Amino acid sequence: MASEMTPAHTIENRTLDRATVEALAKSGMPHKLVDCTLEEVDLSRLVLEGWVFEACNVKQANFTGAKLSDTVWSNCKGGLADFTGADLSESRIQGCDFNNSSFRGATLTGAQIERCKLTGANLAEAKTLNLTIDETRLADARLPGLSFRKARLNGLDFQLADLRKSDFRDAIFQDCSLRDANLAECRFEGADLRGADLGGIRLLNAKQFKGATISRDQAGQLLAELGLKVR
Repeated sequence: MASEMTPAHTIENRTLDRATVEALAKSGMPHKLVDCTLEEVDLSRLVLEGWVFEACNVKQANFTGAKLSDTVWSNCKGGLADFTGADLSESRIQGCDFNNSSFRGATLTGAQIERCKLTGANLAEAKTLNLTIDETRLADARLPGLSFRKARLNGLDFQLADLRKSDFRDAIFQDCSLRDANLAECRFEGADLRGADLGGIRLLNAKQFKGATISRDQAGQLLAELGLKVR
């Protein structure tokens, strides 16, 4: 599980640059940063495994290719942060704002994302085996080709998200939104969609919903998108 390593030192309320973080990393021990500012700092390719980031400002910070496995991120602000190709396996991200950030090609294997804002985030080509996401806003996010097979999806807002070719087979939706999302070539066999807002979805290929469970109200809504009236 995430953060099995105990941070060596806690650093609070400081503005840090790359040289400082790099020097701390050379100890080989994880550190805990509380209320620290790393805005626009280049931290690319640093080894920060097991570190804890609590209430930190990492807006527009560059974590490209960084080793961030087993890290914990709590209540951080990181709009436009760049995690392209970073290793975030087994990390835990809670209550963070990573709007418009890039996780393109990142490793999120075994990671946990809870109560976060990922509006406009880019998760294209991310490695997401055993990734769990709960109560998170993913509106307008780019998530093409991701697998949510057999997942229990709770409180996820996919409104306007790019979900092309994603796999939702046997998934269960609870308090979710797929409103106006791009669902081209998605698979929904065995999925329970009764807990999802399907507003704005166009049945361009009804076969992709074959075997899925929807409510009567949702059926009427989908048919209405085709211009048919249900009486």
